[in-house]
Amino acid sequence: MPKGLKRYYGQDHLHYLTCTCYHRHPWLASAGRRDLFSQILEEVRQRYGFVLVGYVVMPEHIHLLISEPERGTPSTVMQVLKQRYARRVMRKKPWKKKPSAAQGELWPDKEEHIWQRRFYDFNVWSARKRIEKLRYMHRNPVKRGLVLEPDQWEWSSFRSYAYREQGKVKVNQWPEPVLKIRPAA
Repeated sequence: MPKGLKRYYGQDHLHYLTCTCYHRHPWLASAGRRDLFSQILEEVRQRYGFVLVGYVVMPEHIHLLISEPERGTPSTVMQVLKQRYARRVMRKKPWKKKPSAAQGELWPDKEEHIWQRRFYDFNVWSARKRIEKLRYMHRNPVKRGLVLEPDQWEWSSFRSYAYREQGKVKVNQWPEPVLKIRPAA
């Protein structure tokens, strides 16, 4: 973990996570890219066993509101999510073709990045904060002028709340409760 960065896990709080594309480049600008990210988010949600309380995928950043995962930590979830998306996008890049020996390279060893290295993590400990974060996420596409109403943005959890629609990513799917019995002292 980088020096001075402190994350608080194991408190059974929700985590409001924000991650930005490298230099705010719009790696999520197309519907196809947002669909790909949504598909990967659902796969990671199932694999790591966390509850997705809310989300929005914007052209150059994402917001997630998740529970602590059954496997790993929110940091693990973000690492896997960012890596899987980056690998899939980078694999499809047409300019990654190797130049001929006679042509040479204009930018040798130029490395492309999809995501900023870190992500923002805010522990959500109250119902009031949870609602505040959900409202912020759902209003983000409207505030940015991408749509007129939150229900018009396909890549958020708004329609799950407003119309009880099951979207590309499952929202509020809590794991089955498991009875834990403490041994007698």
